[in-house]
Amino acid sequence: MRSDLLGSVSRIVVKLGTGVLTDSRKRPDQVQFAQLVAQIAALRAAGKEVVLVTSGAVGAGMGVLGHEERPAALAERQACAAVGQSRLMAMYEALFRHYELTVGQVLLTHEDLADHTRHLNARNTLLTLLKRGVVPIINENDAVSVTELKFGDNDKLSALVASLLPADLLVILTTADGLLQNFGKPDEKLLSIVERIDERIEDMAGGTTSVTATGGMATKILAARTVVRAGIPLVIAPGRKFDVLARILSGEEEGTYFVPNVTRLTSRKRWIAFYHHAAGTLVVDDGAKRALRDQSRSLLAPGISRSEGEFVAGDVVRICDLAGHEFARGLARISAAELRSGAAPRKEVVHRDDLVIL
Repeated sequence: MRSDLLGSVSRIVVKLGTGVLTDSRKRPDQVQFAQLVAQIAALRAAGKEVVLVTSGAVGAGMGVLGHEERPAALAERQACAAVGQSRLMAMYEALFRHYELTVGQVLLTHEDLADHTRHLNARNTLLTLLKRGVVPIINENDAVSVTELKFGDNDKLSALVASLLPADLLVILTTADGLLQNFGKPDEKLLSIVERIDERIEDMAGGTTSVTATGGMATKILAARTVVRAGIPLVIAPGRKFDVLARILSGEEEGTYFVPNVTRLTSRKRWIAFYHHAAGTLVVDDGAKRALRDQSRSLLAPGISRSEGEFVAGDVVRICDLAGHEFARGLARISAAELRSGAAPRKEVVHRDDLVIL
């Protein structure tokens, strides 16, 4: 099955987490860097386009600044990231040069992808680098970004990059073999394929408590939700296997494969769905939910039970059912104040062209 699904893959995003790049002290593991670069170079030699999303900047700067352990203070972690990012890139550049490959550094913040103009510019830059045969190496701008250093969420970044391009495949390499069923129990086993991300799958990730031991599976499931909805497959696989990428691309049963939606979202719908912190929430009744989800209708004011937050026209809003489950996102056409005033009872609050069912 996998060989059929992955046979036409030509553009791949590979995410390397801290756990597969560093040793037990969270310092760069030179052997790991070398073998992972060798695998990526082999994909390039096979004609694949590869975008690399990397962690490891903080670890690369710790020794330089005299930290034996990962510092607790945010400012110190940011200082480590600022020093370590250049060293991280120097390591990648030297290793890829051995294969006569050029690398390009791209540092991103959430705002770079949320703003539509900057979003398109980032996409154009990455596509141009790929066209020129360069391997883009992407990281969160750790020196200024609080979110990445607090949550360590390059999993989310890799999903957003894969959706931005879009890629044909996202591979997240971690310290775990994949998504494990009955994690930590005698009957623990690898789940080879996930066709639908439901509560059962989320509970499996919830049982994964050690980031260093298992790769922080909960954030990977959140990343999976993004890419599969965008129509992109995801494989979570062990990053310490020297042939893991080749095995994945040849369709072998390596890691956990997440089946994507049959239809891909358009670029604009991906931007609406994934790249914003929602400014507010619209809670709709059951009839409105059916009209939006099953009939591709616009959201009108009468179907809204209540609104939360202060938003204006053009802001992205969450759309939830009466139980509080978010099932859609969209661009509001009126403000929260206008909606509360009841001044436009029949006006479209979210047009169907600006709405994405999640």
